[in-house]
Amino acid sequence: MPRILSIDYGLKRTGIAVTDPLQIIATGLTTVESPQLIPFLKEYFSREQVELIIIGEPKNWDDSDTHATPLVEKCIQSLQKNFPTLPIKKVDERYTSKMAKDAMLEMGLKKKERRNKALVDEIAATIMLQEYLRSIS
Repeated sequence: MPRILSIDYGLKRTGIAVTDPLQIIATGLTTVESPQLIPFLKEYFSREQVELIIIGEPKNWDDSDTHATPLVEKCIQSLQKNFPTLPIKKVDERYTSKMAKDAMLEMGLKKKERRNKALVDEIAATIMLQEYLRSIS
């Protein structure tokens, strides 16, 4: 069974998470520099079968767009151009970075480790994917 891949896209870095082949568990994969996202995905897709990409859609608490919404829309266009047969679904990413930071605190990570923004992005992508899996089960 193919995996589902989750993207927490940002101007500088992009967190990536994937499901296991049975689509039961979401696991952080990595964080890449955002300009390297497409090359990374091309290489990953050559090794792994993926049936869906979910990407965090940045919204304010009142559902209005944030400053990052146009960046994500541009990323989606690039994904559609490079992977035209792969469906892309937008999911709510509100509070995922805060949830990631809280999770890091609960895991007992030291303050220096919690400042690692790449890890925050990867955990945020994992949280989005876990929430998506929960919503479809």
